[in-house]
Amino acid sequence: MIVMKFGGSSVADASRLRHVADIVKTQLKKKPALVLSAMGDTTDHLLEAGDTALKHGKVETGNIEKLHLETIKKLKLPVQKEVNILYHELTRLLSGIALIRELTPRTKDYLVSFGERLSVRIAAALLKKNGINACAFDAFDLGFLTDSNYGQAELSNESWKLIPEKVLPLIKGNVLPVITGFIAKDERGIITTLGRGGSDLTATMVAAACKAEEVQIWKDVDGILTADPRIVKNARPVQNLTYEEASELAFYGSQVLHPRAMQPCINTGTPVRIKNSYNVDAHGTIIEQAASIAAKKEPPVRTITSRVNVTLVDIVSTRMLGQHGFLAEVFSIFAKKGISVDMVATSEVSISVTLDTSYDLGEVKKELSKIASVEIKTGKAIVSVIGNVKRSSEILARSFRICQLAGVQVQMVSQGASKVNISFIVNDSEAAETVRALHLEYFDRLSDHPAKTN
Repeated sequence: MIVMKFGGSSVADASRLRHVADIVKTQLKKKPALVLSAMGDTTDHLLEAGDTALKHGKVETGNIEKLHLETIKKLKLPVQKEVNILYHELTRLLSGIALIRELTPRTKDYLVSFGERLSVRIAAALLKKNGINACAFDAFDLGFLTDSNYGQAELSNESWKLIPEKVLPLIKGNVLPVITGFIAKDERGIITTLGRGGSDLTATMVAAACKAEEVQIWKDVDGILTADPRIVKNARPVQNLTYEEASELAFYGSQVLHPRAMQPCINTGTPVRIKNSYNVDAHGTIIEQAASIAAKKEPPVRTITSRVNVTLVDIVSTRMLGQHGFLAEVFSIFAKKGISVDMVATSEVSISVTLDTSYDLGEVKKELSKIASVEIKTGKAIVSVIGNVKRSSEILARSFRICQLAGVQVQMVSQGASKVNISFIVNDSEAAETVRALHLEYFDRLSDHPAKTN
């Protein structure tokens, strides 16, 4: 058994769905289960419809209906009745929002669930038309149970038992389940969503719980690249990554796979393969346990990423010197304000942390100023080098030499506890130049390639 997940761009319209069906046909011998996102921009359109109902008291579903009805018509699918039932349900929901002028997180989860629920029914009908014994399922009917943290729900431990009980009999019965990504239900039977990377998490959870051979995440890129191709034109796919490397990469800027989506596979050692639905012949990137790739020749650096619009906070106090509890006091202030800290660096009398720019730091600065001198610097970027833990000294030396040659001043350095990530702070305006220079050093110099032999 394998699990295949296709994102919104891969199922954006009739032609893309046909292409997905063709890909699935090539994998039938491996007994796939399918996980799908909403079609194209449907989730955004649903949120816009909710906003229109809330602010203007109007029910507008034109963009949503147009895409799905045109797709059904072009593909000549006998699924109109199922889709109409969902549209009537959606219209009633929007009418309720328009009437009471309220859109709670719980209601918003219910609202956006229609995207995935529509896409799986259309895709399953197309696969049936192609002679495949496919059937659409809402994930909450296949064991996806969560807490009630609407918008960012966490899967319950019970899901590990429920999912294989529901999915494996379908696979053994030669049914191809087409499952909604992103959505689940809580213990009260109320629809929840899994937050950012939710559809990928659905796929990895099915794969891990059912002990699948692998999970394939089909995107619109050739895998995880050595750098952002918008910054480095000759960025190339990375063939293999460890779970730790991929998690660090995702956290520090890559949009290919969210760190939480990999957690189920980390628990079970299930390989994750990133594939390109627009270029099916590309090898893609395999994310697996470190032991699986230990024997392969590892370059010092696997990939370089960056994240702009970062705030740097420098906290200096002589109270830190030899005193216990100071760090706890500082971080309790961030915690009380609901602020998540990204990078941390400490010295004898100072702490430097990085934060997302979306936070309002006025109150935090006021509180911190009672115990330390505080300086807040905006317009910063994190540049992260993800590489071989055994060569961290080499990576540090080479990276800082490149920064020096490029005239880039490094303002903070942090090496993650996993040791696969070395990150440093530079100005926003220097981030792209720094990434390009580092990519040239690690991936484009002849010294980093094996010597040719005759």
